[in-house]
Amino acid sequence: MPDLGRIPPPGMPPAEVAITDGLVLALLTDQHPDLVGEHLRLYGSGWDNTTYRLGDSLAVRLPRRQLGGQMMVKEQRWLPQLAPGLPLPVGAPLRVGEPGRGYPWPWSIVPWFEGVSAEIEPVDPSEAATLGEFLRRLHTVAPHDAPLNAWRGVQLAERSFSVEQRLERLDPDDMPVPVDQVMAIWNRVRDVPIDVAERRWLHGDLHPRNVITSNGRITAVIDWGDLCAGDPATDLAAAWLFLPSGVHGSFREAYGEISAATWDRATGWATFFAVIMVDAGRIDDVRWAECGGLALERICSSAVAEGRD
Repeated sequence: MPDLGRIPPPGMPPAEVAITDGLVLALLTDQHPDLVGEHLRLYGSGWDNTTYRLGDSLAVRLPRRQLGGQMMVKEQRWLPQLAPGLPLPVGAPLRVGEPGRGYPWPWSIVPWFEGVSAEIEPVDPSEAATLGEFLRRLHTVAPHDAPLNAWRGVQLAERSFSVEQRLERLDPDDMPVPVDQVMAIWNRVRDVPIDVAERRWLHGDLHPRNVITSNGRITAVIDWGDLCAGDPATDLAAAWLFLPSGVHGSFREAYGEISAATWDRATGWATFFAVIMVDAGRIDDVRWAECGGLALERICSSAVAEGRD
C-alpha cells in the first residue's frame, strides 16, 4: 500500500459488505442458474475476498471490500491470457458475475483445487525447482497496457515506511529474530536500484496463503489480485517465504539468471512480506504470524551465512 503517513492496524481488515449464503445463492440464480443445483457452502474469508465452494469442482469468489473489487476486475481481464503459458494451475475465472441484489462488485466462479494452503501444509523443499520454473515462465515481458501496482513491483525504498513503522510497533517478544538485525538487512537492500530493463509480469502477492499444496507438492497458485507489471524481485521473495536456504540453488537454477542486485531486492521484498505477516497475524492469526517469523529466520540466517549481517 502506498506509504501515506500511516499503516493499517494489525489484523484482518473488516468487510465492507455483508456476504451471506442467501446473497450468493440469489446471485447464482440470477446470473448462472444452471449451477444452482450444486451444493453451496462457505469456505472462508481472506483480506479481500470471501470464498464459497460450489459442488465438487468449483468455487465462488466475492470481494468483501472495494479494493478486492478492483483486484477482481484485473484477474478477470488478464489471468485467462496468462494461464495457458504457466506450468501450474492458477485459478483463472471460468465464469464472471456482475453486481446485483445490492452487492456492488464483480465476482468470479473459479476452479476448486484440492489440497490446503502452504501455510497449513508447507511446500516440500524438493519443490524448489518447480517454484523457480513457475516464476521463470510467469516473468515474461509484460505488454505496454499491463496494469501497474503502487504496492508491488516498485522500488523497495517506497515500502520503507511500512516496514519501519511495523517493526517499531512490534513487541520484541513477537519477533523470532532481533529487530535490529532485520533493520540492518532492510537498510542494506532498500536502495538497491532495479536493474531489470523491462517490466515483467508478476503475481505480486506470492505468500503461503496463495499457494495450494498436497503432500507438500505445489498444486496451484491462486489469488491474483495484485497481478501487475514490475520488478520480478517482488515474486522472487518466494525463495524465503517457502523454502529453506539450502535449496535456493535449485530454485535459482530452475529460474535462470538472477543478478546479485535482483537477489538483494528479493531479500528486501521477502523482509517486507514477512514483517507484514508477523504484524498482521499477531492479533488474530497465530499461524500467519508464524509463517512470517519463519521467513525472517531464513532471511537472517542467509545473511549470516553470506557474511552480510
